Amino acid sequence: MGAGGDGRHLTERQRKWFASIEASLERDTGKPLAEWVAIARTCPETTPGKRTQWLRENHGLGVNRIAHILSVAFPSEGGWDDADALRAALWNDPASTAIFEAVEAAVADFPGLVTGQRKGFSAWSRNFQFAAVRPLKGGKARLGLCVTPDADPRLVTPKNEGWSERLKAAVTLERPADVDDALKALLESAFNKS
Repeated sequence: MGAGGDGRHLTERQRKWFASIEASLERDTGKPLAEWVAIARTCPETTPGKRTQWLRENHGLGVNRIAHILSVAFPSEGGWDDADALRAALWNDPASTAIFEAVEAAVADFPGLVTGQRKGFSAWSRNFQFAAVRPLKGGKARLGLCVTPDADPRLVTPKNEGWSERLKAAVTLERPADVDDALKALLESAFNKS
């Protein structure tokens, strides 16, 4: 599955998206994924960013196709299919990790929950992403939710968070106790909308 690994950390919608990337790659370029993987492995560059630039400049590929090709060509370099490594790298501060674990515990029993780990945040989905959290300096965490900011006085409109545009509200959490009953209800509301 390439960027999706075995699919355990992807929603059905995300699995279909990766499949469409792969199908359109062969249709539009005349080369199947395996051939593009072989081309990527000939790249003289050694970092993902430089490889992306090389494939774009030398082969005219777009960023989504390149990301998929590179995730298959160089799986050991991480990606969505190495959730444990991404999580360990992201959540390395004990204070913010404790907040993350409190949020994680609050959603753990949601039926059909899909946990996704990205380089910059951890996310939860059912059909699509309903919540994401990222660490902040000083042992805090930033939680984004698929609810409107007026759902709770603590919520604000997020700006430049990097997670799904569906997450219309955010809150800064300073300690695990901030994941209180009201926040758990917001998480459930967001989940029900997904």
